[in-house]
Amino acid sequence: MSYPPPILRDQRKIDSEHLKLLAVFHFVCAGLALLGILFIVLHYMMFQAVFSNPKMWQDQKVDPPPVKEIFAVLKWFYLAFGAWCLVSGILNVMSAIRIRARKSRTFSMIVAGVNCLHIPLGTALGIFTIIILNRETVRELYDSWDQGGGPKA
Repeated sequence: MSYPPPILRDQRKIDSEHLKLLAVFHFVCAGLALLGILFIVLHYMMFQAVFSNPKMWQDQKVDPPPVKEIFAVLKWFYLAFGAWCLVSGILNVMSAIRIRARKSRTFSMIVAGVNCLHIPLGTALGIFTIIILNRETVRELYDSWDQGGGPKA
């Protein structure tokens, strides 16, 4: 029985496409971090509007909650989550730019590790980034760009 010849794949082209996709997904992750910041701001504004409204507690049979104490604690949570989203967004933009430029592979690996904490989308992006950047052919691609400013001939 005769088998067809194997299909030859150009691994450099595949790696290049995968790196382009990784850069795009890092930009998307940064955009989601920006949306997270907007959500945090809107959540804070809504909570403050509801709980600081004295008319809401006027006809209730229970005493109003200690609003000032609640917001003293919540402000720290809002600040922590806002800072986390901001730092994550900045790191993802920087990583995307560096992936596109084929520079700082180690930095992108570190950002991928941070992304693994963002369940579930960041985890998937982080794992795929680590897998792709650990390929020997991608390492060679980064080395060729670092040494000569472009791909090897």
